[in-house]
Amino acid sequence: MNDRAHHATIEDWNQSIYDQLHQIAEKALTNETPGHSLQPTLLVNDAYLRLLDQRNVTFDDRSAVLAVGANIIRRILVDYARKRKRLKRGGNEGRGNPLHLSVSDNANQMDVLELNDAIEVFAQDRPRAARIVELKFFGGMTSEEIADEIGVSVRTVKNDWRFAKAWLYRELGSDIETET
Repeated sequence: MNDRAHHATIEDWNQSIYDQLHQIAEKALTNETPGHSLQPTLLVNDAYLRLLDQRNVTFDDRSAVLAVGANIIRRILVDYARKRKRLKRGGNEGRGNPLHLSVSDNANQMDVLELNDAIEVFAQDRPRAARIVELKFFGGMTSEEIADEIGVSVRTVKNDWRFAKAWLYRELGSDIETET
């Protein structure tokens, strides 16, 4: 393969990854509460640049790259949500009021901080199931893609997903995505 063809292949691959990350960002933003100022393109640009800075990612493995990208998007959204809540509570000084978890009225407007905190608690006892939630919810990956990514059967992914949805429903008190 000549240099020009190799360069075109890398550009196509990068554009494809970028496009898939953009879809992940769009999906993640549909779960944000109304009134946020995030835009999918800005979110994916930030995530893509952070992804390129990763040293422990094998860029030959597309599904691993997308999983890392989804994780980066999740972290950006969590940081953004924390900043917004901190500002609502009086900025860096705060007002001294404890922040209590509230129950979302609508699953499509689930609080990303609540979900993130719940996933982190869940991961202490069920790390694989928590990873599946992250990949499904933030990464938009299918059960088959997740099974391939984490090295388990599709049936195991579906069983862990069902368990995780029930656990999250109990913890968050709202509907969790019903895809199986």
